Amino acid sequence: MPRYRLTLEYDGGPYRGFQAQASGPTIQGALEAAITAFCGESVRVRAAGRTDAGVHAAGQVAHIDLTRDWPPEVVMKALNAHLAPAPIVVLEAALASDGFDARLSARRRSYLYRILNRSVRPVSQLGQVWHVSRLLNDQAMAKASEILLGKHDFTTFRDIACQARSPVRTLDEARVWREGEEVRLAFAARSFLHRQVRSMVGALVQVGLGRWSEEDLAAALEARDRSACAEVAPAAGLTLMSVDYEENSIK
Repeated sequence: MPRYRLTLEYDGGPYRGFQAQASGPTIQGALEAAITAFCGESVRVRAAGRTDAGVHAAGQVAHIDLTRDWPPEVVMKALNAHLAPAPIVVLEAALASDGFDARLSARRRSYLYRILNRSVRPVSQLGQVWHVSRLLNDQAMAKASEILLGKHDFTTFRDIACQARSPVRTLDEARVWREGEEVRLAFAARSFLHRQVRSMVGALVQVGLGRWSEEDLAAALEARDRSACAEVAPAAGLTLMSVDYEENSIK
């Protein structure tokens, strides 16, 4: 049975998140419906990350197993035809190597968070950014973000509903910079806790507003207590940019 690796792009705004559920439309549900419409098979789509409601993806990766050995390009084009006009597309389809698993084989996940930092509310970027009208000190945010790098117990930045066995994670990248009217934050790690990125963004914004110092952020991290977390950043500004694998993950 061939396994296909799919690279996905989607606008998470209209969806209840990636994972299928009975309470509303999901990315997984839309993909599985498109697969059934394409080839008549009922399959489970397994993704590298179960993005929350409203979170977007520019390079989500998933895998599916199909009975028939379809050319990858046929799979990609057929799924895109059946997904339209939903804001979900398959950017690439490839035959996966033996043992490949979109979630378990992932070596690194990279996220980008966008903050529109101007007095006027967004229009064309609505649903894609967090609007913060007060001027943010992006340099202070950048310096403070270094506190989060490395291996830590991230309980403070972990949603209470998180099902991960351990709160310990290693953050490989934490960068903050200003690009025009936007303040952007990039994070990368092998894996993240539930809402960890949005929780860290919320804390760094407190630094940018001058309400928290670097010492306050360090104390929040050290507290290992969810109640020490700042306001969690909205989902709209967050995008899963890419997922990295070993070079031999596709045939």
